[in-house]
Amino acid sequence: MDIKTSMAIAKTDYIEGLAKGLAVLEAFDTERQRLNATLAAQRTGITRAAARRHLLTLAELGYLEGDGSHYWLSARVLRFAGSFMASSRLPRTLQPTLNRLAQQTQAAFSVVVLDGGEGVIVARSAGHAEPVRHLAYGLHLGARLPAHATSTGRILLASLPKGDFAAWLKGRELARITPHTEVRPKAFRALIVQARTDDFCLARDGHELGIHALAVPLRDMQGRTLAALNVVGTAAQLDEAAVQRKWLPLLQEAARELRPLL
Repeated sequence: MDIKTSMAIAKTDYIEGLAKGLAVLEAFDTERQRLNATLAAQRTGITRAAARRHLLTLAELGYLEGDGSHYWLSARVLRFAGSFMASSRLPRTLQPTLNRLAQQTQAAFSVVVLDGGEGVIVARSAGHAEPVRHLAYGLHLGARLPAHATSTGRILLASLPKGDFAAWLKGRELARITPHTEVRPKAFRALIVQARTDDFCLARDGHELGIHALAVPLRDMQGRTLAALNVVGTAAQLDEAAVQRKWLPLLQEAARELRPLL
């Protein structure tokens, strides 16, 4: 994980220590739930001595717990997620629509934004039975899903300017998550071109076997894509006929209704 700024600021305004500390926090994920100084250094690109100091400091501040050797995230990190959910306009605006869609169909709906190489779930339907089991990576708020392997990630990538997408893909290794995950750059680029043309994306078995998902972009009145809305189901629930007859019109109508609110 490289530590760098995402916007041009004066070098004197850039707090490198803060950036390194946040990078250490971000090094914890589904694959690595517990880290020691050596692993944290490998995942962040900083020295082992620096990683150790950051781990100790984060533990002292209550953001990590540890056993003297390895560390793991504490519940305190949820303060950031809670603050985002309480203050961000997007999730609060979308939630009533997601709940209505779920009540009408008994299906699971999510809204995802793009963050680097991953999609992040910022809103999801609640309170209704879901027709499919939970994904291995979870469908909870804040879950981070590989953009190249998911319907929402692909439609968000398709919404990027072509130059930005080319820069996103250049030199990036696309992880093979299932036997059906498209990892060949040329073929993946064709998938994004197709999603851009269709203005929707249907992903089958790319993130988890047996799980299919359909996504459409959510745009504001200026035409900017802010997020992606999807529905998740089985192959039978999201077969071609059902997608065209039921699910795609449902998502597209929801996107049209939401547009003046975004």
